[in-house]
Amino acid sequence: MTQVVLDSLMITGFVAAMMLLIEYLNVLSSGEWSRRLARGRIGQYLLAAVLGATPGCLGAFTVVTLYSHGAVSFGSVVAAMIATSGDEAFVMLALIPKTALALMAILFVLGVLAGVTLDFIAGKRPSSWPRCQALVIHPEEKPAWLSPTEVLAQWRDCTAARGILATALAIFATSIAAGQIGPSSWNWVRISLLVSAGASLFVVVTVPDHFLEDHLWRHVARKHAPRVFLWTLAALALSGPVERLLKIGGGAQESNWLLLLMACAIGLIPESGPHLIFVTLYAQHAVPFGVLLASSIVQDGHGMLPMLAHSRRAFLAVKGVNFLLGLAAGAVAMGLEM
Repeated sequence: MTQVVLDSLMITGFVAAMMLLIEYLNVLSSGEWSRRLARGRIGQYLLAAVLGATPGCLGAFTVVTLYSHGAVSFGSVVAAMIATSGDEAFVMLALIPKTALALMAILFVLGVLAGVTLDFIAGKRPSSWPRCQALVIHPEEKPAWLSPTEVLAQWRDCTAARGILATALAIFATSIAAGQIGPSSWNWVRISLLVSAGASLFVVVTVPDHFLEDHLWRHVARKHAPRVFLWTLAALALSGPVERLLKIGGGAQESNWLLLLMACAIGLIPESGPHLIFVTLYAQHAVPFGVLLASSIVQDGHGMLPMLAHSRRAFLAVKGVNFLLGLAAGAVAMGLEM
């Protein structure tokens, strides 16, 4: 249970840090960067698929954060989640490197095509789905770099919100650097977490009180962060028992078509781990490539956990689309292998 809590803190900390940086960049650019991103649909799909294809879950978290703030489309989220293999990408690169690279390329192309097609068919995201309205620029927030004198003046009369946020981010960054949260050894994931935490701490230390209170404290810290943590904690706590219930016995390998259906069903679990069953079976030549492909399309590691906190309907919709696509793509691949 301790590891579940630590993983939940890592995910919540990264998502909150990305939210802080997104809000900061939006105000710093007077909202121009988010407007350009929202207009450039093709760029959205490519960016989302690239972030998703990056091994690990940080890229997928970033896409969900952008979606929750209305900066990218629903199809972009689908593209990212199809392209991602979560933490299992590292294992595949170690066990089956050639297949892993080919699979990542296939997932990237399928993700982009699925995102484009879905947005074309569905049009704009339904207005009844939740959308965070926090990326609003107020006239008094015209971005300006504060001088060191102004920053020191703010800290001499430090508000409770600034003190709490700065302390929390400093503890988060220190825990990452010490290996207590996140990867235990230095790798690009650990560095990315530390950079995002450090950049967010810089924002909290230097922004004006009005921006910090309205955007960072009331919106990110009080509204989003607790919900992300609680939903992530619940999902991770439940995923362990569910994964054990769905463990495949030795006799289950008799039917590849049954395995295909099971791969898609297990892929619905928002967790890094269950997908390793099919990675291992494929590496042992026990299942065809179609089963591995289907599992990789449906599963997204921890990538969709923040979406649970934002919108359960959007979470189910993404999972439903990926399930159907995974089942279809896996069946086609298995048919071609026969």
